Amino acid sequence: MNKQQLKNRLIAENIRPDAYCLDGGLPSEKLCFNEVNDKWEIYYSERGEKTGLKVFDNEEKACQYFYDELIDMIA
Repeated sequence: MNKQQLKNRLIAENIRPDAYCLDGGLPSEKLCFNEVNDKWEIYYSERGEKTGLKVFDNEEKACQYFYDELIDMIA
């Protein structure tokens, strides 16, 4: 899945939008997805810092990891 498909899936599954951010940055207490220089970062934004940063070369793998982490986080 790509980022748009990920977004659509999260909406379709009624995942709380206050639990995640698909636009990067450092929003308070959210799992974040960010594209930087053709790489995809997944991290938890906490107190203005990226914690648990994972970097992927493949958008599909990054999206699947993000989805799995988010589901684990809110379960």
